[in-house]
Amino acid sequence: MILKRYTILAAILMLSFTGAFAQVSLQNLRCELLQDPLGIDVVQPRLSWEITSVQRDVKQTAYHILVASSVDKLTEKDADIWNSGKVNSSESIYNQYAGATLKSKNKYYWKVKVSTNKGDANWSTVASWSMGLLQYKDWEGRWIGFDRYFPWDNQTEGRLSARYFRKEFSTNKTVASATAYIMGMGLYELYIDGKKIGNQVLAPAPTDYTKNIKYNALDITAQLKQGKHAIGVILGNGRFFAMRQAKAYKVKTFGFPKLLVQVVIKYTDGSTASIKTDDTWKGTADGPILANNEYDGEVYDARKEFKGWSELGFDESKWLKSEYVQEPGGTYEAQLNEGMKVMKNIAAVSITKRPNGKYIIDFGQNFAGWVKFNVKGTKGNIVSLRFAESLEPNGELFRTNLRDAKATDTYTLKGEGTETWSPRFTYQGFRYVELSGYPGIPQKSDFIGCLVSDDMRTGGTFESSNSLLNQIFKNSWWGIASNYKGMPVDCPQRNERQPWLGDRTVGAYGESFLFDNTALYKKWLDDIRYAQKEDGAIPDVAPAFWRYYSDNVTWPATLLFVSDMLYKQTGDITVLRKNYPAVKKWMGYMKDRYMNTEGIMTKDSYGDWCAPPVTAEDGKGVNADQKHPSTLIATAYYYQLATMMADYSTITGNGGDSAGYVALASELKKAFNGKFYNAQGYYGENKLTDNLLPVYFGMVEERHKEKVVKQICYIIEEKNKGHLSTGVQGTNFLMRTLTAIGRSDLAYRIASQKTYPSWGYMIENGATAIWELWNGNTAAPKMNSQNHVMMLGDLLIWYYENLAGIKAAAPGFKEIVMKPELIEGLDKVNGEYNSVYGLIKSSWTKSATDFKWNISIPANTTARINIPAKSVGQVKEGKDKATDVKGLKFIKMDEDRAVFELGSGDYSFVSEL
Repeated sequence: MILKRYTILAAILMLSFTGAFAQVSLQNLRCELLQDPLGIDVVQPRLSWEITSVQRDVKQTAYHILVASSVDKLTEKDADIWNSGKVNSSESIYNQYAGATLKSKNKYYWKVKVSTNKGDANWSTVASWSMGLLQYKDWEGRWIGFDRYFPWDNQTEGRLSARYFRKEFSTNKTVASATAYIMGMGLYELYIDGKKIGNQVLAPAPTDYTKNIKYNALDITAQLKQGKHAIGVILGNGRFFAMRQAKAYKVKTFGFPKLLVQVVIKYTDGSTASIKTDDTWKGTADGPILANNEYDGEVYDARKEFKGWSELGFDESKWLKSEYVQEPGGTYEAQLNEGMKVMKNIAAVSITKRPNGKYIIDFGQNFAGWVKFNVKGTKGNIVSLRFAESLEPNGELFRTNLRDAKATDTYTLKGEGTETWSPRFTYQGFRYVELSGYPGIPQKSDFIGCLVSDDMRTGGTFESSNSLLNQIFKNSWWGIASNYKGMPVDCPQRNERQPWLGDRTVGAYGESFLFDNTALYKKWLDDIRYAQKEDGAIPDVAPAFWRYYSDNVTWPATLLFVSDMLYKQTGDITVLRKNYPAVKKWMGYMKDRYMNTEGIMTKDSYGDWCAPPVTAEDGKGVNADQKHPSTLIATAYYYQLATMMADYSTITGNGGDSAGYVALASELKKAFNGKFYNAQGYYGENKLTDNLLPVYFGMVEERHKEKVVKQICYIIEEKNKGHLSTGVQGTNFLMRTLTAIGRSDLAYRIASQKTYPSWGYMIENGATAIWELWNGNTAAPKMNSQNHVMMLGDLLIWYYENLAGIKAAAPGFKEIVMKPELIEGLDKVNGEYNSVYGLIKSSWTKSATDFKWNISIPANTTARINIPAKSVGQVKEGKDKATDVKGLKFIKMDEDRAVFELGSGDYSFVSEL
């Protein structure tokens, strides 16, 4: 699933065999690290493909890859870049390129031929990729911009107008290909002859620009015919010119927007040409975008538009000569994670006129993005849109939780018929919009909500017989999508929107079942490593737009937890290898400074962040931004990290570290039990989280485990009346711990609650995403985002791994274990997950007498399935006894489960209960 973010797609090829063989197809030829196949900077890309077949138990036995400089040369005889020859291997993912040295700006074509245990396939269709600018010297242009304020800018309020740049040029020959390489800081839009290039928005992905800068490569071949052309770029502020600059000690800013462009043109006669940024470009900041700010919105005056500004013949005499400016300082890198774009259009549900003459537009869904609208009126008429997640009891916008974010777009009409507008360089988190200054009576059809998120496909689906579980899943999808912004942010609405590490420690794992998010999280791990200080310290926010280095254990632990997730979900060991040194350095940093002589980690910042008040009323008006440091949580997490590092040191070729981590874990476990275990059978203060962590991490001594498990169940069943009482840290491991101790029924009871505190309580109180706080409707408004994901914990993991029964038994789902939990009251689950090998399906229903289960296993993988049954003789596959079906290997009866091993294919099981 993660791999597909970086995918080159080839057309589906149906490969037929003679004789008894049915059709086999190879689809989705993939080159890892490619979303857009242009401009990659990986000199040894890895190639992957999916195999699909109507037959069962299809396994690859060999492959043959060809890479060539042209399609014509892509034959076994002529392949001039790489001919792998026939390689006996079952690996269909991450096969590393091993041909000639790849060169900047060159395009490469490839195809693959696979052999399977069912026969040999024909050659696949052709896919391609192109290299970016691999060396610093390959960038011929210079950075241009205006490193200053203009009279109409407001430095105090962070209002800075957009900058516009343009240049005309000629192509004197027939163009074979043309690519624009662009770094527009902080955000850009590129135009050729008046047409915007690409459907990406808010590009490029944000980074710490002093560390690394992402460039995009855009194919403009179709736009460049022989003759004269004009190129134009608009620069917005993004994260480069920081939204708030009053607290320089906290907020990192990088200067004024700036631009580096290089257009590489290849002609049919083999010659080349470059168009690059220099001081022959003209620019202005006196355009229609008067201000643009991620927190505050966009101010646009259509009266100041320059008609045809990016087209030939525009009068640029009043524009300024572009100025050379200092480069940002970071390493130039190709953006390999998906760009953002408008992913969904959302219709307005209602428009209500208020007594003050303004209107409230309800889109029926909390999401992140903007509004696109039509308007017709008098020149100079100002339309204002103010955004909010919910309404006050009197029907007005509730905006206190936005803090000082203005979250307002304004549009001044030019008065020329019907005008259509949406902002370029901002986004807001909202459901409701207050509309003022709109001429005439607004109609719902004139307003479209645009969900802006990273351009990744939904990788999984889930549906059950429990409508509440289904609605929680839907709310989760919207919350996750809203907070993918080239990095995972905490919320999309207030003056924060920061990539907090602690929000995704486990959350990233659950998200990976819904979204093909590998590229995003690989990029984010890079952000975290770039933010690491020389002494090993890792911040709480990365990129470190806020300078928060609090030296706690749980937030920086995300670096290893997300690496672990990517390895397990995709099988990509390079993620571990790449991040292992940074984790090792940080582990040593924390141990040297904060582990006392007793073996306890003494430093924590947040504790079980945002644990719920006993009742919603108890939390009424209370500010939830309260830290309750916990050495128990810090020590438990540090133990888990040491245990993981003991394993990964060996896996990554750092076996010499393993013994040290084993010894460290042993020391921590002994100290933890000596310090925090109470003879009455609980840990710490006997909070639910205090007991969950040592059970899940395997820290409880065997002789005490039964007592601690009883305490967990007692707290939930008796003390909490079937509810949770966990903050972020406990919720991360809540559902899986309960399932592991044999109480999936208790996990289901928690998930099905509609009263406080629960996910259902949020929905009962109007939530269409996930709240930041369990009592988000009563807490002080400073911190009660209505579109957050940190409180999902491991819920989505539980949905897929335990309810649908789709879990990796080996990294990347090469081996799959399927064991759905049967829980009283849950009669149906249908789950699908796109693994790196292909689609995995699990659809089951149960009645009082039988269990029906349809599953799909992708080619080149195997599965161990656990079918509920009284005996193996009562299990059928199709119309036959399962034990009589070829390819089904009965392993054993495991209590009330018949365990089989099987290969790829579609299966239908029925068993008696």
